[in-house]
Amino acid sequence: MFKTILLASSVIALASCNNEAGTDTKKEDSAATTQTTISGPQQNSLTDQEKKDGWELLFDGVSTAGWHLYGNRPVDPAWKVEDGAIRLDASNKKVGNGSRDIVTDSEYENFDLKYDWKIDTSGNSGLIFLLHEDSAKYDQTYLTGPEMQVLDNERHPDSKIIKHRAGDLYDLISSSKETVKPALEWNSAEIKVENGKLDLFLNGTNVVSTTMWDDNWKKLIAGSKFKKMKEFGTFKKGRIALQDHGNNVWYRNVKLRKL
Repeated sequence: MFKTILLASSVIALASCNNEAGTDTKKEDSAATTQTTISGPQQNSLTDQEKKDGWELLFDGVSTAGWHLYGNRPVDPAWKVEDGAIRLDASNKKVGNGSRDIVTDSEYENFDLKYDWKIDTSGNSGLIFLLHEDSAKYDQTYLTGPEMQVLDNERHPDSKIIKHRAGDLYDLISSSKETVKPALEWNSAEIKVENGKLDLFLNGTNVVSTTMWDDNWKKLIAGSKFKKMKEFGTFKKGRIALQDHGNNVWYRNVKLRKL
């Protein structure tokens, strides 16, 4: 009898332990399920509020629709869409003449432009805006449009040149503060142009603020490498370009709101 009671007690105790272990397992499974469902903002998409505010995607995350090679040519195979980003594949070497920068099909005047970028180790690129597409007269996008620099500040030789570092208004104005992240990490950039007022932001910080087309603007150009380019920085409406500087570079979340 005593053995029977002892055996029954052991069975009850074992069942109790199993139930508790099962409960803990369920809690862990539930926690794991909760963790796997948490995710960040969806890339290359607009929120309902952004749509109401007039934002439009310039890159859909899956194709190069809305872009073409400078000079009204089809997009070069070096530009690939991978993992929700448009990438310049540096292993695909440039062949032939002319710029291999890609530009928007549309032109823009007053706008707020946001985009993310990351650059390869020792890499160089840039986003050029308000450029005038006339490849018969200008064979490169940078001959007419200003550029917000994309650079590996730690390793690329341009990092030693003032006004050539990441976030700078290339060769015109240095960033007031350096907020760039290391190579192969994503950075968030923003360019706002409104009636000549120009502001550049990098990772949430206003790094450049100036006025275009006034006397000071002309002095900035006169003191730069663009001084012999008579129409550089003079166009008030133009296209946006992603630059091929021969290095791997990635862009995503490219969106614009007309002001």
